[in-house]
Amino acid sequence: MEKLVGVVQELSLARDLETVMAIVRRAARELTGADGATFVLRDGDQCFYAEENAIEPLWKGKRFPMSICISGWVMLNRQSTVIEDIYADPRIPAAAYRPTFVRSLAMVPIRTLDPLGAIGNYWAKPYRPSPEQLKVLQALADTTAVAMENVKIYAELEERVRQRTAELEGANGQLRREIGEREKAEAEIRRLSLTDELTGLYNRRGFFLLAEQELRLVRRSSPLAWLLFADVDGLKRVNDEQGHEAGDQLITDAAEVLRASFRDSDIISRLGGDEFVAFGLGSPEQLAELQGRLRETIARFNRLRRRNGPLSLSIGTVAIDPGSSASLDEWLAQADAAMYAEKRARHGRHREAGQAALQH
Repeated sequence: MEKLVGVVQELSLARDLETVMAIVRRAARELTGADGATFVLRDGDQCFYAEENAIEPLWKGKRFPMSICISGWVMLNRQSTVIEDIYADPRIPAAAYRPTFVRSLAMVPIRTLDPLGAIGNYWAKPYRPSPEQLKVLQALADTTAVAMENVKIYAELEERVRQRTAELEGANGQLRREIGEREKAEAEIRRLSLTDELTGLYNRRGFFLLAEQELRLVRRSSPLAWLLFADVDGLKRVNDEQGHEAGDQLITDAAEVLRASFRDSDIISRLGGDEFVAFGLGSPEQLAELQGRLRETIARFNRLRRRNGPLSLSIGTVAIDPGSSASLDEWLAQADAAMYAEKRARHGRHREAGQAALQH
């Protein structure tokens, strides 16, 4: 009985038919001391000998009509049977047994109501199992029926879980796609809210958002920083004489030149109209290098891609003092003033040059 309890526990944990059959083929012999055991499944109107454990091969993997097979008789009649002499029983197809060692057998159905299969025990010598042995074999068959039903239920549950998981994964995938599309849309909205539509540079809002962060960094960590203010010369004249389309092209050209001249880490913005500004970290010497690169880029642009007259920028710069509490607006005002001072000085030089030319 202790062995049967152990087998029952094993079968309760089985999750597939192969495991059930492996347990039963071993236990069917051990519990009764038989010379062989078979695990037979009903397959339509045939008996399928799915598994066996015997001193010599029996019929594993073969199928027989239920009408001529003793396991079929057990399933059709829903009752066990004991045959002490197989050759004396008309239910036994002698030709199928003659090549085997079998002389006696006991067969019990797996599930009495609508049997799923049968378990057989075989002996090489004439033998009649005791009522106790037959009771143990039937108990094994009944436990096997429960285990097979559990396997079926478990498989159905697994399939439902698999289908539900697939549905959830599909829904999650759709949700992820929708979230991704929403994030892209939000990112595009943020980009548009911070970007100048004509030039693709940061607009005033974008500049102040990013430059304020950089200015806080300057105050905390004391790195050197600078601000550059630029004004497109002659934009009003181009708009008046050639139209706003030409004026827009001049602004776009100025943005292209600024983008090519500064570093990726610098914040470049079109504040509006003909006004541009750039903010960056670096020493006055680095700013001077950037200004030199800007002049070279403008000169190269005018040589290669001159459209509506030469591109010209008035520029003012200011070095930001990390210890100063001045606001970004105040630094901009200083750079703007420096730009207008440079513009006035340049116009003064042009007038002097013109007067000198007239005198000659």
